[in-house]
Order: sequence, then C-alpha cells, then structure tokens
Amino acid sequence: MTSYQAAHQAIHKTLRHPSTQNYSALRVIQNDAEALAIAKELSQQFKEKSIARDAERLLPFDEIEAFSQSGLWAITVPKRYGGAEVSSFTVAKIIALFSGVDGSIGQIPQNHFYALEVLRNTGTEQQKQRLYQEVLKGARLGNALAEFKPKNASLKQTALTTFEDGYRINGEKFYCTGSLFAHRIPTLVVDAEGREYLAFVKRDSEGLTLIDNWTGFGQRVTGSGSVKFHQVFVAAEDVIPFDSAFHQPTLVGPFAQIMHAAIEVGIARAAFEETLKRVHQARPWIDSDVETAAQDPLSIYEIGRIAADVRASEALLKQAAQSIDAAKLNTTSESIAQASIDVAKVRAHSTDTALKASSKLIELAGSRGSQTEDGLDRFWRNARVHTLHDAARWKYYFIGNYILNGVLPPRRGTL
Repeated sequence: MTSYQAAHQAIHKTLRHPSTQNYSALRVIQNDAEALAIAKELSQQFKEKSIARDAERLLPFDEIEAFSQSGLWAITVPKRYGGAEVSSFTVAKIIALFSGVDGSIGQIPQNHFYALEVLRNTGTEQQKQRLYQEVLKGARLGNALAEFKPKNASLKQTALTTFEDGYRINGEKFYCTGSLFAHRIPTLVVDAEGREYLAFVKRDSEGLTLIDNWTGFGQRVTGSGSVKFHQVFVAAEDVIPFDSAFHQPTLVGPFAQIMHAAIEVGIARAAFEETLKRVHQARPWIDSDVETAAQDPLSIYEIGRIAADVRASEALLKQAAQSIDAAKLNTTSESIAQASIDVAKVRAHSTDTALKASSKLIELAGSRGSQTEDGLDRFWRNARVHTLHDAARWKYYFIGNYILNGVLPPRRGTL
C-alpha cells in the first residue's frame, strides 16, 4: 500500500460519516473574481494526483474537504443571505476548470448547486436563511434523486409520510453523486397525493444507509453510489416543494444543465491541450520524411477541427450562461424557454466535442496514447460516461421544434 492510499483510507474513515454540525469553511468568498482566482489555484493542486485517483479509484475525500473549505461551495448563495451570488458563467467556468483536471471532482458539486437553486425558488424565507447559513459555514449537499425500480425515470416511489412533527422516508435511490462526501442529502420524495418534495436529510439520520457501489468505467471517483431510507425521519422545516419548481417558469432546469455542459467543456479543453503536448512529442507513423507528427498535414488538419469545436463549445457555454442570468433578472415563460434552448445547444454540442477531443487525444498521441500509466484514456472514459447523463438527440429535437415551430421546451431538470 502506498502512502497516498494509506492517507486516503485514514481520511475515508474520518469523513465517511461527517457530522451534520461539523462544518469547516475557511472563508466566505465575496465576488466572482475572488472565486475564479481560488478555483484556478485549487484546481491545479488537484491535478497532481488525478491519474492515481482514477487508476486506483481513490475517492477524493481530502480534495472535497479542501474544495468546500475554500468557500467555493457557497458561491451561489444570494447576496441578501451573505453569499457572493456569482454569475452563472463564473459557476460554469469553475466547474470546467475542475473537470479539466479531474472530471469526477468537477461533477461532485453539481448536485449541491442544483439543490441550492431549488431552495432559492421554492423554499420559505426561514428555510433559506437557515440552510444558506449552513452552506456558508461549510455544509456540503449531496443528492438522492434517481430511481431504478419505476418503469421510467419520471416516476418516483420513495415515499414521504407524515410522522409527529415531521415525516418518515422509505425508499432507495441510485446515482447519488456527492452523497458520500455530504452533510445533508437532498432527497426527491413523493407524498400520498403524488406531490413531489425535496427533503434535506441529515447525513447521520437513523435508518439512512450509504452504499459505495458505483462501478462505472468513467467518472470513477464521483462517489455516485446508492442511498437507502428505512423509516428515516426528516423535520418538516427541512422539506421544500420540488414539483412547483417546474410548474412555473424557473431556472432550475437550465441551471442544472449548464453545469453538466461545463463538465464536458472542461474535459474537452483539457483533452485538447494534452493533445497538443503529445503531438509535439510523437513520432510520425505515416510518412518517414516528416520529422514530427506536428508537421504531418493530416495531424494538423485534425488539430484544427478540434480547436474549432472546443472553442465553439466554450462560446456556446458563455452564451447560455448569459441567457440564464438575463432570465434571472426578467423571469418569464419566454426568457426561461430561451435559456433552456441556449443551454440545450451547448449541452448537445459539448457532448460531441468532449467525445471527439478525448478520442483524438489517444489517436494523435500514437502508441504512447495507449499506455495506462499516462492516464490519457481517462479523458475519454470520463466524457463517455458523463455524456450518458442526458440524451443529446432530444436536446436537438427541442432546439429544432423551438426554432422551426415556436414550441417552448418542457420545464424539467434535464433541459
């Protein structure tokens, strides 16, 4: 066992069940510039052992602790509650930065920010004040949203039933990204009348079981395991409406999806930059008269195509973020629809770009690209697994139906 593995095992034991009162944020970030500066510095620190984490599936407990201590997990808290309330573009750039060095770490805070956006839209004033303060003090939110057992993804069976001054939760969730590192686990539940709620369940609640059973070949250390609930109590003050976030025009869907797009844009940019390094190092495999692969016209052509695609995804990401922020200032059915469409454009485009850029990295690096110790395959594996999150083909359909027929896209978390 390496010292690095031993250190992670020790951290695993101490953080496996963090107390819901054991928060440790070191700072409260004040503005966008400060958030970006911290993200640039911290993401480079995380890059150092990213290959080992992926290869040995070492869950990033210490990295996530440092991430939340930095104050970056509170950057979407509204200014009126003491947060920086940074722009959507800043959030996207930060997620892209971390995804570029480690796709898994870039994805882990996505559900945390998503839950805070639901809270902003459907929580009471008292709930916002209390939960935002927890986050400003360093609390991390995971998620327990998806289910396998219903016939389709839109159906939920995890039940919320009244009990004394709160509720009981019974059910099972899968793909619970971030929950292994969380202090609270926002859980999607349904009551007897079929209404959906988001319950901010405390991590150490009796009857709650976390299972580290995520075995995907990519995004290997997101901690996307399962959560089981057996008669888990949750206070009434920790439950907020969920379905109403989509009955009315809100940014819950577009904001969720732009973060997913940012993950792919970050992977694509990092894979492209790694390709440039490798092409300069590689020997030609076609024309012996060409001294380096960087002088091979076919390699140059491929580099040009990837450069254009990566830059296009980045431009679409910025445009989508601007649409979200514009809709936040003027929230109407039309402005939310425009934000959803602009986010769908980058989400669909970034899917193709991340897969292409990460695949071309291995191809243009030559035989060296297949060496597992170099970890070049992790870019493609991370991109391939993450792009399965939502089907890009449906995004193109909604884009086309909006442009061609003026049909507003549906309001949901996947658009």
